Amino acid sequence: MDKYQQAIADSRVTTDDAVVAAKVQEILDKHMEENRKPEVLRQIFNSIDLTTLRSLDSQRSVADFTERVNAFEHEHPDLPNVAAICVYPNFVPIVRTVLEVSEVDIAAVAGCFPSAQSFIEVKVAEVGLAVEAGADEIDVVLPLGDFLDKDYEEVVDQLSEMKHSAREAIFKVILESGALKSAESVRAACVLSLMAGADFLKTSTGKEYAGASLDAAYIMCECIKEYYEKTGRMVGFKVSGGVRSTEDALKYYTLVKEILGEKWVATNEYFRIGASSLANAVLSDILGQETKFF
Repeated sequence: MDKYQQAIADSRVTTDDAVVAAKVQEILDKHMEENRKPEVLRQIFNSIDLTTLRSLDSQRSVADFTERVNAFEHEHPDLPNVAAICVYPNFVPIVRTVLEVSEVDIAAVAGCFPSAQSFIEVKVAEVGLAVEAGADEIDVVLPLGDFLDKDYEEVVDQLSEMKHSAREAIFKVILESGALKSAESVRAACVLSLMAGADFLKTSTGKEYAGASLDAAYIMCECIKEYYEKTGRMVGFKVSGGVRSTEDALKYYTLVKEILGEKWVATNEYFRIGASSLANAVLSDILGQETKFF
């Protein structure tokens, strides 16, 4: 057994799918309603990575998208803004030029998102170029083919190289949990990503496979908790792919708060939701009327 297999074997996080489903339901039944309050909605809104990842994105459309974040600061000065704007790496310079809100970060998907299929040199270069262009955060996809082949050394090596290329930027690893199928695979992907130095574990790309699930989120949060207990290093959690309603967002917020604790959700430093339509839904609930601001 090599060090990668050993690290996975050492994890005590449950891989029993029935147990996971029961735990998720128990947490939501006990704690969901206590989070249904205005200050939680404001915190959820402040944790959104406002995302545009379309084939039709252009310099003009991304500039207009960014201007809406600027406008929000002026039109709703009493509310917190979103956490970040997430774009393809070639649009980072546009966001950097147009964005006027200092507390909103610039996130870029990189490493040949969403498939992660290319030469490692290309993936590393893309990460580096995105950071050079001004990205504060980098979201990359776990190399799924190598992972499913159980070539764990290759998985960790590739992620580690991209992490190094990201330098001081926050490094988020997307597990693509919808492709992993089982709790056992999700746990293994978490362990390897943490070995490679991930600053965040993220559920999904929202592209080819099923998006986020509460069961996968439970396992990911438990792995983050176990890692924190072993190392003392806080790693963030980002849910993405199909989170469109305030109700869905509240469920993930509740899971993170109950498994990892208040300090994970007190600010947007360790909890994010990647979404394009969610911002309008949450804003509508905060304001008490239907709003399509973004």
